[in-house]
Amino acid sequence: MRILVFHGYLLGGTGSNVYNARLAAALVALGNEVHLLCQERHPEAHAFVDAAGDWEGGRLSVRAMRDPVRCTVYRPDIGSLLPVYVADRYEGVEARTFAACSDSELLAYVQANVEAVREVAARVKPQLALANHLVMGPAILARALAGEVPYAVKVHGSALEYTVKPQPERFLPFAREGLDRARAVLVGSRHTAESLWQTMADPGLPARTRLGPPGVDVELFSPREPVRAALGLRELAQRLRAAGTRARPGEDAFARDERAAGEQLARVEVERDRLVAFVGKLIVSKGVELPIAAWPLVIAQHPRARLLVVGFGAYRRALEELLRALGAGELARAKEIAVAGRALEDGSQPAAPLAQLLSFLHGLEGDERERYVRAAAALHEAVIFTGRLDHDELAEVLPACEAMVVPSTFPEAFGMVAAEAAACGALPVSAAHSGLAEVSAVLAAALPEQAAWMLSFALDEGAVRALAARVIAWLDAGAQLRQRAREALVATVREHWSWEGVARGVIAAAQGRLEGLHEPASPAAGQGGERRGARTFG
Repeated sequence: MRILVFHGYLLGGTGSNVYNARLAAALVALGNEVHLLCQERHPEAHAFVDAAGDWEGGRLSVRAMRDPVRCTVYRPDIGSLLPVYVADRYEGVEARTFAACSDSELLAYVQANVEAVREVAARVKPQLALANHLVMGPAILARALAGEVPYAVKVHGSALEYTVKPQPERFLPFAREGLDRARAVLVGSRHTAESLWQTMADPGLPARTRLGPPGVDVELFSPREPVRAALGLRELAQRLRAAGTRARPGEDAFARDERAAGEQLARVEVERDRLVAFVGKLIVSKGVELPIAAWPLVIAQHPRARLLVVGFGAYRRALEELLRALGAGELARAKEIAVAGRALEDGSQPAAPLAQLLSFLHGLEGDERERYVRAAAALHEAVIFTGRLDHDELAEVLPACEAMVVPSTFPEAFGMVAAEAAACGALPVSAAHSGLAEVSAVLAAALPEQAAWMLSFALDEGAVRALAARVIAWLDAGAQLRQRAREALVATVREHWSWEGVARGVIAAAQGRLEGLHEPASPAAGQGGERRGARTFG
């Protein structure tokens, strides 16, 4: 079957980029012919890509890299501007948020992609199509395909939450245009479905909405024996240090610095340290301040616990300043950072306090405050910022980790990094909301009761203590419980989130065969509120 996919961004990194790369590979593995439009500048680096197309001098030119050609990646000529949902950096173009683009710039971007899709469709005659993101992918397919090719839409949370909902007067018309002709709309969670339905206010939309979460490459993300996991982490650190690529002085927080990443990973003493990871963009909505603030509580009980902060973004400097302030016992400075909140990520934004962090800091008093400050003096050793790592490199890190923290303070369509951690046998400790709660609920159903409560914590004034309590409880757990829980985590991910199943679901959605696809169900209740089984300073 010939399938056209419009993505519009890269094929590596995180989120929708990984989704589309893995989906394309799975579709090819099922025997389909894939034609993928995106802005990937190095398609040859992906093993599933057999040919690449570019518009050179205004004309489409396709070069085959291997035979047979099962997947062709096309890069539309969009000029110098690439609209994005969250601030980012892209090679060769200016990445600017949709909100910061003018109407004329948006229309030019849409039209350039419409023309590219039309030309590819006329050339390959696809039988099905998939549009990614609520804007602008669906509107582009609606205009380019003109009803001649059935398509589905995959809604990733970023476009909905960061673009359409904040500026509905600008972006709802594009979203409605794209969804109107879609055979089905795929969402990662019940939370995203409800947010989408409320935003679109289309009474017919729920009947076309089905569950379509991302998948996990269970061959890439898999558990390893301790010796092999340690070796993989060491070899990654050595490769990165030897790569020689270092960010130039003054470069922004988005730059990839391989040598620095290798040096930071080399700080880990794999046989002695107990690793817990955070993976994601370093922006306010990811809640990275919560595990950083929680870490003195953790290392007071487990001095060899190490928090690996894997990611990049505009909020890194503020997080490093928070780490410095806590480590120096300057709680007043830490409170200032918490009060400023988003203003330290984006200077054009007003101060927006980080409520959970501020509540925790205000609650530290007397002897507890003194014990916290003493423990925090070791933070500079216990918290390691690796910077930007590629997705495949993450698969070398997670098997060496005992847990992952997913503390997002903003809705998430799906807990993809939580599922990848679980696939490696690392316990994901997630905030109890949106798509994260739904992933936690699926995993909790398979875990022993003694471990299930550790998967999730309530995002309230007690969030920092609750997160710490769960990490401590997991590190305290006996070997037998940990082994049973790890085996259950790995088996559950393999059962629920394989890429082959995701690919089959996309095909069914584009064809309008909804009867075999799951409706977004309400998540299981009550993962986050308990606080038991662990010690903190309280």
